[in-house]
Amino acid sequence: MTEFGYFLSCEEHTPAELVEQARMAEQAGFSALWISDHYHPWNGEQGQAPFVWSVIGALSQAVSLPVETAVTCPIIRTHPAVIAQAAATSAVQLGGRFRLGIGSGEALNEHILGDSWPEAPVRLEMLEEAVRVMRQLLTGEQVSHHGKHYTVENARLYTVPDEPVPIDVSAFGPLAAEVAGRIGDGFITMSPDTASIERFRRSGGGTKPVYAGLKVCWGADEEEAVRTAHRLWANEQLPGELPQILPTPRHFEQASELVTPDRVRENVTCGPDPDAHVAAVKEYVDAGFDTVYINQIGKDQQAFFDFYRTKVLPQLG
Repeated sequence: MTEFGYFLSCEEHTPAELVEQARMAEQAGFSALWISDHYHPWNGEQGQAPFVWSVIGALSQAVSLPVETAVTCPIIRTHPAVIAQAAATSAVQLGGRFRLGIGSGEALNEHILGDSWPEAPVRLEMLEEAVRVMRQLLTGEQVSHHGKHYTVENARLYTVPDEPVPIDVSAFGPLAAEVAGRIGDGFITMSPDTASIERFRRSGGGTKPVYAGLKVCWGADEEEAVRTAHRLWANEQLPGELPQILPTPRHFEQASELVTPDRVRENVTCGPDPDAHVAAVKEYVDAGFDTVYINQIGKDQQAFFDFYRTKVLPQLG
C-alpha cells in the first residue's frame, strides 16, 4: 500500500518554519519527510536556502518520522566523502530513520566554486563513482580510493549507524533511470511515469522501493492559488535540460517569464477541491509508487495540513 509523506521545501522556508511544518505533517498523519538540498533557491520569490544538514539535525529532535534528502548532489560542490559523513551522522541522530537521496545536480547549486559543469553522461559517471566511495566509507572501515574523479586517503567515519544508510537515486531520463537501477537502493522521480519505473526495475532495481514527489497549492480561492504557484514555482514548468544548466536564480526568473499562469493551472493542482487533490495523488498511486511526498506551495501550511488531514488522506486510505 502506498504511503504518503510531506516534502519540505528549503527553497521557500526558514529552518524554524521547516521544523514546524515537520511537526504539523506528523500530526496530520503523513508518514515520512523529504527535504530538498539547495545552495540557491530557484528564484528570488522563493527566497530561502538553509543548509540542509543543520535542519536535519533539528528534525531529528522534533519529530519521529523518517527523513530523506530529495535530493543531495555528491559530485561537485560537496565531495562524496563529506556527504558520507553527513549521511552517517544524520542516520545516527534519527535512529536509523534516514535515507540519502542523491542525484546528478543542477548548475544552479554546483557551479558556485567555479568548477566546470559537465555534460549529463559525465555527471552520471561521477555519481556512480561517488556512490562507491560513500558506500565504502559508510561501513566505518578505513578507505583509500584513487579513482577517475575522486581521491580519498586514509579516511574513516567513526560515527556510523548500525545498518548501512540506504542510497536512493533520482532520475529524470532513460540513462539516469538505468544508472539508478544499477547503483540505487531505491528510485526517486517527480512524475507518475511508469516507463521510468520499468526501466529502473529492468536495469537492476528489481523490487526496490520507488518514491515520487509532487507539488500542490491548496487555497480557499483557486485563482489566487494559481497565482501563488505561478509566482513561486513557474520554474517547475521549464522544459528539457534547462533546470540542470541555468546557473543563477536570475536566469530562472528570466526563463520563467515564458511560463503562463494557464500552464501552471494545467500542471499543478490548485485550490480547495479535495477530489482534485485526491485525483492528483492517485495518479502516482496507480503508477506504483511506494511513497508519494506532497509539498504545499506557499505560506498556507497549517490550512493545508488541516485540509489533507480531514479531506484528502482519509480518501487515500
